[in-house]
Amino acid sequence: MNTHDFYYDLPEALIAQTPLEKRDASRLMLLDKHTGAVGHRHFYELPQFLNEGDCLVLNDSRVLPARLLGHRVPGGGASEILLLIDRGDGVWECLVRPGKKLRPGAVVSFGDGRLSAEILEELPGGNRLVKFHFEGIFLEVLAELGKMPLPPYIKEELRDPERYQTVYSRELGSAAAPTAGLHFTPELLREIEAKGVKLVYVTLHVGLGTFRPVKEDNIEDHAMHSEYCVVTPEAARIVNETKQKGGRVVCVGTTSCRTIESMATDDGHLSDGAMWTDIFIYPGYRFKVLDALVTNFHLPESTLVMLVSALAGREHILNAYAEAVRERYRFFSFGDAMFIS
Repeated sequence: MNTHDFYYDLPEALIAQTPLEKRDASRLMLLDKHTGAVGHRHFYELPQFLNEGDCLVLNDSRVLPARLLGHRVPGGGASEILLLIDRGDGVWECLVRPGKKLRPGAVVSFGDGRLSAEILEELPGGNRLVKFHFEGIFLEVLAELGKMPLPPYIKEELRDPERYQTVYSRELGSAAAPTAGLHFTPELLREIEAKGVKLVYVTLHVGLGTFRPVKEDNIEDHAMHSEYCVVTPEAARIVNETKQKGGRVVCVGTTSCRTIESMATDDGHLSDGAMWTDIFIYPGYRFKVLDALVTNFHLPESTLVMLVSALAGREHILNAYAEAVRERYRFFSFGDAMFIS
């Protein structure tokens, strides 16, 4: 199967640059994964399409203000460091800019010296291991000096950083938001619970690899990025009970989907624990746990379009995306949503 099989034409004007004033006011496309039938609603109507006895699986990861802007010392040249993975003892794997200037031994200063970063090692692929030096608590320093690492296709500044966090985010560690969850409000979650739908929280710390294009012609040759995920015993118990009682497991976002599918056995039992997952879901994949998916609209030829195509079929997805373009839906992180069931 070729990467170009997952291409669709998207006018740049449909890429959402800012979130809507009300989170749940976004549009919601309904897609029947069996027939390809499409409907048009709004996100606040989602509870109508959930059933008593279902469970809703949400990724509670919280985005780090991981983009640091500083200058090299000595010399004063502008530099940028983007935190990716905490390697312990103040060492992080990072993206850096300009790469040619930030070789091992280089030092970058932030906030008039309140935080400094020493480049320790250049990794295969160009990332760096960076040692940070600071006084106090690192996350507090980062909260003061760091900026939200918005996706590359968003050009406008975000006025309220909390709009790039879900209302239920709590586990710091992502370099990008699990964006399907941005549509939920506390009121909508309470309405869903009142209908008899269990809320289940798992954690997957989203890496910037989620934006990495598929460069190989044959999708099976693509090397998938790895991300850290956690399923608690309570989450596993609720999901397994839901399946046993005939309810649906509805994942919010591809990150929740990848988490539970990574930690499920072939017979559909969800295990608890923590792991690094590089699961790559594309057409031909047999879902073990997931029954339905709440998701945003994804980039052409991306691994995320391939994932939703595995669930609903490539032709159904491409037809639905073409309909979304015709109907002027808003795309990507701050865009509209789709419910595949």
